Amino acid sequence: MTQKIFFSTLAALTAAASAQAQESQPQQRPNIIYVMCDDMGYGDLACYGQQFIATPNIDKLAQQGMMFTQAYCGSPVSAPSRATFMTGQHSGHTHVRGNKEYWNAGNLKQNAYGSNPDYTVVGQEPYDKDHVIIPEIFKDNGYTTGMFGKWAGGYEGSHSTPEKRGIDEYYGYLCQFQAHLYYPNFLHEYSSSAGDTETHRVTLEQNIQHPYYGDGYENRAQYSADLIHEKAMAWIDKQTADQPFLGIFTYTLPHAELIQPNDEILQAYRDKFCECEEKVFGGQQGNRYNATEIAHAQFAAMITRLDYMVGDIMNKLEEKGMADNTVLIFTSDNGPHEEGGADQSFFNRDGLLKGLKRSTHEGGIRVPFIVRWPAKIKAGQKSDQMFAFYDLMATFCDIAGIENYVERYQKNDKDYFDGISIYPTLTGEGEQQQHDALYWEFHETNMLGVRKDNWKLVVQNGNCRLYDLATDIHEDNDIASQYPEVVKELKQIIKREHVNHPNGYFNVTIPN
Repeated sequence: MTQKIFFSTLAALTAAASAQAQESQPQQRPNIIYVMCDDMGYGDLACYGQQFIATPNIDKLAQQGMMFTQAYCGSPVSAPSRATFMTGQHSGHTHVRGNKEYWNAGNLKQNAYGSNPDYTVVGQEPYDKDHVIIPEIFKDNGYTTGMFGKWAGGYEGSHSTPEKRGIDEYYGYLCQFQAHLYYPNFLHEYSSSAGDTETHRVTLEQNIQHPYYGDGYENRAQYSADLIHEKAMAWIDKQTADQPFLGIFTYTLPHAELIQPNDEILQAYRDKFCECEEKVFGGQQGNRYNATEIAHAQFAAMITRLDYMVGDIMNKLEEKGMADNTVLIFTSDNGPHEEGGADQSFFNRDGLLKGLKRSTHEGGIRVPFIVRWPAKIKAGQKSDQMFAFYDLMATFCDIAGIENYVERYQKNDKDYFDGISIYPTLTGEGEQQQHDALYWEFHETNMLGVRKDNWKLVVQNGNCRLYDLATDIHEDNDIASQYPEVVKELKQIIKREHVNHPNGYFNVTIPN
């Protein structure tokens, strides 16, 4: 045997042995990165029909994966929608059903950050300490967990802050009210690898040299959306192929205050909208929304800025060779808002869906939802599978191979788990189960919603309106009087699904 043939044969045998060894090793469990932005509407992305805003990276994500047309958030407002995702419970069962605040309980401290007054305690109603949430399940099952963005699941010092609920590394806004300000006085951070023992405030030293509202605010330079994204990207960069990870990226764009760096992203939109259509917003100090003279350009640029961030995540996963085995999800926490100068009537002229944030009409609860998982999901698919955020705990557990999560983590028969996994829809493996109905309730507007097949019941102040979404997706024609038996059936579902809050919070009117 010549030397050339010998080495060629040896290389072939070595390659075959290596391939056999890889085949004998179990496939690394999939990673999951869940990107939930803030107050983006169903029609705010180009791939969902938006005509004025460029979102090339998210469009590419949709082309590479599966885009859902009938995905629903868990509630039409921030904290409770996030709670349904975290707990696997709908808003008739979960503990957090609204934005119950703890920053406004008379604990304002003057001159805490330079000359800028701020609150000594911030945050919202905590998650139920006796009910497990997604990061706790994943940490318990060997995953590294990171969360970057808005928490909104407990106030400072409560039993429900990131380090107490299964998060290894956190950076962002503990409080959704604080997140109204894009150049804030402080953010919150926790890192177990850095030896932190609790989630703590991080003062943004450059920002506090300038006012938090009005003249001088434009001199603040520490932009929270960029800071949070940088921390998220650094966390991804630290991940390795031999350790599965769960990343929950709750980015605050494009919510409320329409302010951002005056860079090339904003400049690209600054002259795009004619002067007669550009919107001036005078500011609203009580809500921490600073003024802008170019609200349309700001809103559009914030969505494109978010798109850039999604592109960074996609590129980083490719760079690290992790794209195939990472489930990358993009969605929004609820429907679009008209706060801080935002103008949905301008950007969504097709008028496809009725209602905004805080409404249980379709516009308040139907959201964009895109999933890419090259190892399992064929590219370029669209699905009309109906599901809501409370189905994601079950779905994530199926993706990770975590079996019998309800039996393992349910504390008692009143500890509800409402989700049905959409893993079969994503992968084509197994039979997809269906909900009898989807359910929402929201106390601030005293609204409830039930969807069963194409029937949609919207209840406000106890008054019922019925729509057939197959022919009336805009919910214009109330046909309750024509179908009293359907109304009766859907009202029975409300009575079945609603459980009174144990603390008497978040009350809604149940129809007779």
